[in-house]
Amino acid sequence: MLKLAQLGAGYWGPNLVRNFVQLSEVSEFLVCDVDRNRLERIRRLHPGIKLAGSEDELLNDPEIDAVVIAIPAALHYEYARRALIAGKHVLVEKPLALKKEEAEDLVRLAEENKRVLMVGHVFLYNAAVRKVKEYIESGQLGDIYYIMSQRLSLGQVRQDVNVMWNLAPHDVSIILYCLNETPCRVTAKGLTFLQNGIEDVVFMNLEFPSGRAAHIHVSWLDPSKTRKTVVVGSQKMLVYDDVAPDAKIIIYDKGIDKKNIMRPLPEVEDFGQFQLYQRIGDIHIPKIEFEEPLRVECRHFVNCIIDGSKPLTDGRHGLQVVDVLVQAQASLKAGSK
Repeated sequence: MLKLAQLGAGYWGPNLVRNFVQLSEVSEFLVCDVDRNRLERIRRLHPGIKLAGSEDELLNDPEIDAVVIAIPAALHYEYARRALIAGKHVLVEKPLALKKEEAEDLVRLAEENKRVLMVGHVFLYNAAVRKVKEYIESGQLGDIYYIMSQRLSLGQVRQDVNVMWNLAPHDVSIILYCLNETPCRVTAKGLTFLQNGIEDVVFMNLEFPSGRAAHIHVSWLDPSKTRKTVVVGSQKMLVYDDVAPDAKIIIYDKGIDKKNIMRPLPEVEDFGQFQLYQRIGDIHIPKIEFEEPLRVECRHFVNCIIDGSKPLTDGRHGLQVVDVLVQAQASLKAGSK
């Protein structure tokens, strides 16, 4: 049985509370937030929950096994570091930190103190995303050419970070997870309309040593909510649409095939042997056994603490995501270099 505490009860915080209090392995759950109204709302929703007076009270309590951090991104490093030094296991919402050096420090502290450090990249606990990875690794799609990801909506405009740091961690984590490869080149182009110095729209490009590529488009200024990833392979193409009610994944057996493209020139009899032709086959919609990803994530965190296993989204995965975002931010500032 574990005693857990959570810092932050804002936009995402109540969802974490709801899932953790339902886990049988959690005997006690405390919540702390600077906003008393948020805490009272949590109390009304979960009458048996305990409210802490301050973050120091939580971090200094020797009986608390783990701390969940759901506060503004700029504070992730400070409080995750304090929690690890205090000997707590830590689940921190994305991103792990805003600087690569900070993320590296957290990974080092977790390893030195033998504590679980996990990052809330919740989409990696989504059954549909795991299915995408299965299709890629099984070779059913053929050689992967590129991935295109869109995460668009109107609203939830942040003032502490730009849209890239707000939304793109999801897409970067999914792409790194599915391709199991680190990009060798990152570029980004941002557009600012609402707030000076804070990009509302960002286009990112990732290039990988294998020759594969990925494009990420994130925006706070789009008329419709879009959460779509397209994977283009040499044999088949896959579309993962997170907002689709039923068909989360659609497999298209279509593509462009090469015809005799590698035959030696002296043996070629006519131009037709060099042609490329379009192939169109069946459409397949796989059945996906869906469970709320956040519940899977919370249960995974607790199980990793209990049995000492490595989290799927451990500190090193979080560090990889931060590294990509840091490089993209540098490209933004350098005019897309």
